[in-house]
Amino acid sequence: MTSERPVPVVPTATYRLQLQPGFPFEAAAAAVPYLASLGVSHLHLSPVLEAVPGSAHGYDVVDHARVRAELGGEEGLRALSDTARGHGLGLVVDIVPNHMAMAPRHNRALWEVLREGPKSPYARWFDIDWEAQGGQVLLPVLGGPVGEVLDELRVDGDVLRYYDHAFPLREGTGDLPLPRLLDAQWYRPVWWRLARTELNYRRFFSISELIGVRVEDPEVFDATHGKILQLLREGVLDGLRVDHPDGLADPDAYLARLHAASGGRWTVVEKILAHGEALPDTWPVAGTTGYDALRQVDGLFTDPAGAGELLELYRRFAAPQTDRGGDWAATVRRAAYAVLRHELATELDRLTRAATRACAASPDPALRDRAPWALRTALEELLVRMEVYRPYVSGNAATVVTEEAAAEARLAFVVPEEAGAVDVVRGLVLGRGDGPAAVEFRTRFAQTASALRAKSVEDTAFYRYVPLLSANEVGGDPGRPGVSPAAFHAYCARVQRDWPLTGTVLSTHDSKRSADVRAALAVLTECPRRWAELLEQVTHAEVGGPDGQLAWAAWQTVFGLGPAVPERVREALLKHVREAGMYTSWTEQEPPYEEAVATFVTAGPCGVPGERVAALREALAPHIRANVLGAALTQLTMPGVPDVYQGTESEYLALVDPDNRRPVRFPPADAATGTDGARMEGAGMKGAVTAAALRLRRRYPDAFGAAATYEPLPAEGRAAGHLLAFARSGRVVTAVTRLSLRLAEAGGWGDTRLALPPGRWVDAVDPGREFMGHVRVAELFERLPVALLERLGRDPE
Repeated sequence: MTSERPVPVVPTATYRLQLQPGFPFEAAAAAVPYLASLGVSHLHLSPVLEAVPGSAHGYDVVDHARVRAELGGEEGLRALSDTARGHGLGLVVDIVPNHMAMAPRHNRALWEVLREGPKSPYARWFDIDWEAQGGQVLLPVLGGPVGEVLDELRVDGDVLRYYDHAFPLREGTGDLPLPRLLDAQWYRPVWWRLARTELNYRRFFSISELIGVRVEDPEVFDATHGKILQLLREGVLDGLRVDHPDGLADPDAYLARLHAASGGRWTVVEKILAHGEALPDTWPVAGTTGYDALRQVDGLFTDPAGAGELLELYRRFAAPQTDRGGDWAATVRRAAYAVLRHELATELDRLTRAATRACAASPDPALRDRAPWALRTALEELLVRMEVYRPYVSGNAATVVTEEAAAEARLAFVVPEEAGAVDVVRGLVLGRGDGPAAVEFRTRFAQTASALRAKSVEDTAFYRYVPLLSANEVGGDPGRPGVSPAAFHAYCARVQRDWPLTGTVLSTHDSKRSADVRAALAVLTECPRRWAELLEQVTHAEVGGPDGQLAWAAWQTVFGLGPAVPERVREALLKHVREAGMYTSWTEQEPPYEEAVATFVTAGPCGVPGERVAALREALAPHIRANVLGAALTQLTMPGVPDVYQGTESEYLALVDPDNRRPVRFPPADAATGTDGARMEGAGMKGAVTAAALRLRRRYPDAFGAAATYEPLPAEGRAAGHLLAFARSGRVVTAVTRLSLRLAEAGGWGDTRLALPPGRWVDAVDPGREFMGHVRVAELFERLPVALLERLGRDPE
């Protein structure tokens, strides 16, 4: 039985735990006393439902009706919930509505579909195009063409086996010769390379191991959400994080159904917002998981002028590769074409068929009789020009599939008369036509658009355009890496007004680099020439790297990470070059190039020349510290509900997954209680600032909640632009230093002052200090480059 003790409906702050077999529910429960003392209100758990055995992340769900046994099962989850509630904490959990694991021997529902075909009661679960490939589901698991590996397939009773893979046999087919047996099934094992062009099921992006789920079907929704909803009703769980809603057929309808079924629990969605894009205001959610906030915070500590200079230096250093990675917009466009024509070619084929059917079914003569090749070209040209993830039912289609994009797309047609296909496709996207075929087309277009944006930007362009790696973060905009204080204040005002309970993050399980690594890299925008001179030195040491782009990225990686195990750097950079796909890739690996990368990393960035990079990092340590503390405090006190990723309350230096999903060791409960001067030296500073901010949020939830206020506090004096300050509900003041290296070079704070709101203010990190009125910033930042102030006395009228 779970405790009856009530918990907050809305978190004041969450703490993300990456559950895996090496860190199960029992380990999470052991960390609860420490996490409760830190000041969070809820634990944020990665997916808890049954996943592929050994999965280190849990997003490959195989059974929605069971809590994952490897984590301790439902009994373990309930015990964790009881322990958490005993310390005043609730639980928020990740859910994965878009996809399941394409692992038939573990996924019972999929197993039944492969055995019984479209008549299976589970067939409605999966997004399969039964009209394609002769009604067989293609399974890309073979190591070569089927004729070359036929003798590696074997029948074992009523099961077909291929190494570790197992598939059910259709009744009465077990005695057939293998070629005939394969023709008699509802599926066909094929060479994995065919995943690019011939698959007939929707995937998660281009990952063939994850099959799309049709949660738009009410029965499928009920079956795949029953256990989670039960745990919510029974008080085991309190809130939800929804993974990748952009992949769903109708996010609007799904979120409305989830809101009703969950009783309106606090829910955030993993939605990536492009520059200038707003979350649909019809969605019944608290907001996003916080990547939009991450982009704003990172931008505050990036010097836009220095970033521009860094770009020019990068172009010179990386020549002659700059034609493939020296301009952000062009890099994204080229990546989009490549992804659509290769990794997502099968999705484009299916979308073209949907467009053809929509045109054929239309009573409008302007839509009928359009050639499929013309529709395909029009689709390709419009999709690569979309600058957001997808259009929505709630009405943003006209603003994301624009007339300007259509005009550019028409130029791709040699015969002007055929260019009308662009207007046909755009009309369908914007709602022209309301029959089933038109609705299906709009759904497929939106789903393909989101997969294309994710693969072309996050998983390709971010690895090709590398002048400033800290800007290449999920939700980031490398073409606009800087954010001014005025723009940040405007953003916070909008959030407090429209989405005050949204999530905010700085590091996640999907981050390309942790916040502290990015904070270090951002300092390079304040000294771009020092960085370029350093690279000239190490390059002259005959460790220039296999190509200029990789070398630039590798040196920045070790600068951001600091001292690290070479293996971690090698693995991250091998992933980097495979994602970039210019000289090697995941599917077309080039061993000589990859060996050259590994050799370069060992001899250069992780060798003796790397000591010069370490020396520069050490020289810039005070400014890195200012960025680390400033970013952390800003995120923890700005509008929204902050999520603290596991381990990031202290220094946390991590690269892209799986590096950032390693289990962490938690200290004893009393480790989060100290805020004295001793703890503000060395690695304890970030922990002291984090704990102080979290405890203020817990102590004054109304000062940060839906009815809170956000007030920018401008400074006065010649260094005013280096200060960002704001007040929350007249109760708490945050002040941070930005661009501290530029500040030091300009002579420091001088007589710059900050006017505090009325009252007496005490330093929440170092309680012995008090302030009133107009405060000299140099005095405010005497011990730390940030300040968190709490107003003494009763609340203001």
